[in-house]
Amino acid sequence: MRSPSDLSPHRNPFVFVVGCPRSGTTLLQRMLDAHPWLAVSNDTHFIPRAIKHLLPDERNPPLTDDLVARVRTYKRFYRLGLSDEAVAKAARGAGAYRAFVCALYDAFAAKNDKLLGGEKTPDYVRRLPFLHALFPWARFVHIIRDGRDVALSTLEWAREDKGPGKLPLWREDPVATCALWWRRMVETGRRDGLELGSTRYYELRYEDLVADPEARLRDVAAFLDLPFSADMLTFHVGKTRRAPGLSAKAAWLPPTRGLRDWRTQMNAPARALFEALAGDLLKALGYEPGVAVIPPETAALAERRRRAWTQKKRPRPSPATPTSLQA
Repeated sequence: MRSPSDLSPHRNPFVFVVGCPRSGTTLLQRMLDAHPWLAVSNDTHFIPRAIKHLLPDERNPPLTDDLVARVRTYKRFYRLGLSDEAVAKAARGAGAYRAFVCALYDAFAAKNDKLLGGEKTPDYVRRLPFLHALFPWARFVHIIRDGRDVALSTLEWAREDKGPGKLPLWREDPVATCALWWRRMVETGRRDGLELGSTRYYELRYEDLVADPEARLRDVAAFLDLPFSADMLTFHVGKTRRAPGLSAKAAWLPPTRGLRDWRTQMNAPARALFEALAGDLLKALGYEPGVAVIPPETAALAERRRRAWTQKKRPRPSPATPTSLQA
């Protein structure tokens, strides 16, 4: 087995866990965070957002007091659990943004008595080229879940100010929005990730992870060039306090299939609409179809929704719009 001293060439941030929200990213984050060498933060979002006011090509701008303040005061930055003193120390040794962020994840790892620090922010699935340009050594684990189960979860999770609930199409057709949103997230991550190559990008199906956690975690550990640790399988045992950013209702539970099952919880019209919009991607990922034939009226509705999504316009209400995913 390799020893921690073998990690000297590795740099932080070491790994990013990404994927469409509601796809099991938190489960994987908790598993990896239980590894004795690796700490994985939870949904900080700050890396691209702190510099969004800069020009697109300024991926590694000079570090200024204003930029440090933008990072430190970003609404989710507290989830790293770093003090103002730790942030100031990271800034003192950095001349540019990349070095500053690296130092922050070094401090995050050290605070958790680990050598390596990573990040789980699902939305980073759409920012792989940016993150790779800033941290070319970093690795990305993209977890993918059946989009119909993602839709069931999203319907209860999203709000007008959260997730796809912010999109205009949600007001008219949440099912179509879920399908197109899931498709965009997954396809973007796969396209950009595959361009990075197999040493930087790894895909993992949620269903495979919960069906055989040990086998899949061994695969992930091998991709990360880390020794396998059984601690990742028992991440939920003996937890008495929450990590920063985890809600009070986020219990430490063992891996399960999840609370969603589209086969019993999604009605036939919703299944047909979802598969009219994303069935080819479901098939490419190895997921079984839920409908034998898409009704013509559903196919027509799906085309209208697809055009509205592409044009980023709010569609006119349709009497054929399903309003619920529930069976």
